[in-house]
Amino acid sequence: MIRRDRDSTTTQRRTLHPAKVGDGHDESASLVVLQGQRLGQRVDVAAAPVTIGRAPECEFQIVDRSVSRQHARIWREPSGYRIKDLDSTNKTLLNDQPIIEAELKDGDHISIGACVLKFMDRSSVEARYHDEIYQLATMDPLTGLYNRRHFLELLDRELARSASHARPLALLIVDLDHFKSINDRHGHPAGDVVLRQVSAALDACMRDDAILARIGGEEFAAILPEHGIEAATEFARRLCGAVAALTLDAQAGTRRVTVSIGVANWRAGMALVGDLMRAADAQLYRAKQSGRNRVCSEAVS
Repeated sequence: MIRRDRDSTTTQRRTLHPAKVGDGHDESASLVVLQGQRLGQRVDVAAAPVTIGRAPECEFQIVDRSVSRQHARIWREPSGYRIKDLDSTNKTLLNDQPIIEAELKDGDHISIGACVLKFMDRSSVEARYHDEIYQLATMDPLTGLYNRRHFLELLDRELARSASHARPLALLIVDLDHFKSINDRHGHPAGDVVLRQVSAALDACMRDDAILARIGGEEFAAILPEHGIEAATEFARRLCGAVAALTLDAQAGTRRVTVSIGVANWRAGMALVGDLMRAADAQLYRAKQSGRNRVCSEAVS
């Protein structure tokens, strides 16, 4: 059983990489939390159906005892979007009325347990406005990666899923070597160029199910579902090599940079998200003390 750093009554968002122009993202509709622990959080409803419920495998997880494990499902048809109650204990309410199955319209309110969601057609002005707010709340403006706050929320969710299904999960903490000297010698604009190019190189190496974020000034982190310590360490070494081989733009003030990486696995005895973060941080410290430009993990030197 995982003990949370925060209140355990949370609404979780589907894991998505930041949207890119032209990826079809604008064609989907959205669900936005109007009432609940994650006020303002959003999940996109595109081609794949979205199941809402308490179970970790649900695309939109609501950890609340009033919510059934598989509570409701929303999907898209050629004529529009529909919602169906999955024989839940406390029913699914659409605009305060219990439903078995119904069509969804822009602005509809969906009540599932204590959580109230608003359905928004992506063509609406309100949806576009909410997109901007959502991006500001979850993304790092310099690199376009997830920010620290949102990363911790996603890590919390992935740990719950890993524990529920007894599946491995690894955390990497990546730190740029000697970054302060770049800022001191060439100025912060040069440092920003370095951060953008390194983040792009890291992102290019990520698997589809990995989650990458900038969690500090020159510090990044990656969640690797389904990775044991050996596989995660090998993946980290590839990241380390990719950054070392990167040729930076002239505006960076330097052509080469390196990173140090600490690797840790979620394991029995860990109770908090912070336990896993501290374990990866300890390995990052080892990598720095051992000369930098290297990977250290709990089981592999």
